[in-house]
Amino acid sequence: MSGGGIRPATTFTKAARLALQNSTLRQNLGFATRTICAKRESAVAEIPNWQELRTLGAGIKDEALSNLNELLVQLEQKITEAGGTVHWARTAEEAVEIVASIAKRHEVQEVIKVKSITSDEIELNQGLTHDNIIAIETDLAELICQLADDSPSHILVPAIHKNRDEIRELFERKLGSTFDSSEPKLLAEAARIYLREKFLTSKMAVSGANYAVAETGTVCIVESEGNGRMCLTLPEVLVSIMGIEKVLPLWEDVSAFLRLLPRSSTAERMNPYTSMWTGVTPGDGPQEFHLILLDNGRSDILADATGRQTLRCIRCSACLNVCPVYQRVGGHAYGSVYPGPIGAILTPQLLQMADVNANTLPFASTLCGACYEACPVKINIPEILIYLREKTEKSTAESFGFQTVYRVMSNPRLFGLVLKNTRLGASVASTFGLLKPWTNSRELPDIPKESFREWWRNREQ
Repeated sequence: MSGGGIRPATTFTKAARLALQNSTLRQNLGFATRTICAKRESAVAEIPNWQELRTLGAGIKDEALSNLNELLVQLEQKITEAGGTVHWARTAEEAVEIVASIAKRHEVQEVIKVKSITSDEIELNQGLTHDNIIAIETDLAELICQLADDSPSHILVPAIHKNRDEIRELFERKLGSTFDSSEPKLLAEAARIYLREKFLTSKMAVSGANYAVAETGTVCIVESEGNGRMCLTLPEVLVSIMGIEKVLPLWEDVSAFLRLLPRSSTAERMNPYTSMWTGVTPGDGPQEFHLILLDNGRSDILADATGRQTLRCIRCSACLNVCPVYQRVGGHAYGSVYPGPIGAILTPQLLQMADVNANTLPFASTLCGACYEACPVKINIPEILIYLREKTEKSTAESFGFQTVYRVMSNPRLFGLVLKNTRLGASVASTFGLLKPWTNSRELPDIPKESFREWWRNREQ
């Protein structure tokens, strides 16, 4: 199975270095992530049994993953009975081909989209252009990225790397709008005017899916702007693309995630817009519904006893906002549509640990554990990061280095001798530039004049 559109274009270290040199980017990221984190902590504190709710969410997802084959078959049956059509896509290419074939059958040259990171994963927009079909993003942040010919840098807030002045200039240049100021409501109104025509004239829409309930065949999307509601109700044809891990066993299971997701993502008590539909309702909403169940490497993750908890992810982005690495380098540094801590474990696994660049992502972490504490479904991201690091093929020099460190730190006398000579070694290495590759992306800490062992021996009795 192919990984499709998630292949990183650059190594993390190179992209991160460029991000760190962009002071505007770092300022935008820092302000946005700190604001979201503060609001999230307040929203979570309102629920006294938050930890129990996290455990419940993790348990529901694990149960679904353990019975995935049966649940997907049940989901297909229920949707078909309700007048919908289910398609199975093993790869990104197959999923794009299905969407394109539906559009061509209806002679559609333009489709509207409600934000779906799964569609970004399969590079749907680029794929449709080969058939002269244009995909219009209707989520405000996704539209900003599309107009700027840019890529999303955050799972929930794709344009988090841009500030309001940059967006104002973009809208003036691309939409022909004029503004008296960079007030968010003015920018949003300009986007609303542009998109309203698209909503009212488009025959076909493409969406993602937050959940699908096997028991009833119901598909659910949660969002904050209302653009999703427009996409899901106005067009004649609706195509939803969903990763196979998004299925839930029972209708009652949805309630847990409608409490976990908004507080973890937008720091809201509930989503402003929660849309649910089951198949086709004659005379109301789209009269043709297609659900594409996407594998694209997920079956391989499911078969891995350690890595499979990655598939619990509900795409809330809480781990990104608390991550000290992401806060400084942003999503583009990860070279994947899945950035941050969850991207560091998801992307390599979707690519079956076969991509050299993707395999650098598990090393892009401090292992501080903040991501695990923030995850609403208790994905132990640090554990999986270490697990994937062990699976990554290391160079002979790197393996020799780790073996040497192990031997030194296992021998107290040898360890003391090395410490004694560290100051001299660091001075020589710095003088001759031997540490330059290491210090390209790190600061060399100052070597103390006296080690702890020396201080202990020389201390006053």
